Amino acid sequence: QVQLVESGGGLVQAGGSLRLSCAVSGRTFSRYIVTGWFRQAPGKERELVAVITSIGGTTYYSGSVKGRFTISKNDAKTTVYLQMNTLKPEDTAVYYCAARDNWGIAPNDFTYWGQGTQVTVSS
Repeated sequence: QVQLVESGGGLVQAGGSLRLSCAVSGRTFSRYIVTGWFRQAPGKERELVAVITSIGGTTYYSGSVKGRFTISKNDAKTTVYLQMNTLKPEDTAVYYCAARDNWGIAPNDFTYWGQGTQVTVSS
């Protein structure tokens, strides 16, 4: 089992920055897992933002955030971060942290999910 708890959401003006954190706990030591950030805006499907692997630190970003957002993890692999810069109103959504045991980016294939944190970008 893997437990995920997000924090760091809030209200920010367009052009501003926020950093989200995902605390990862459970049987994760020395284990290969993929941790990702997804988001879901009202009336829209949940979409991938970025993912990172626990071993090797391989990353993948969606085209809409590449160059503005950065996913990273701490050395202990207990926290995954999402640094969001140059935020736009269209980035407004509930952001979720999720994890899976093998490589992939499809939301439906992620096994473990956090409760989500709201990010609102005002124009």
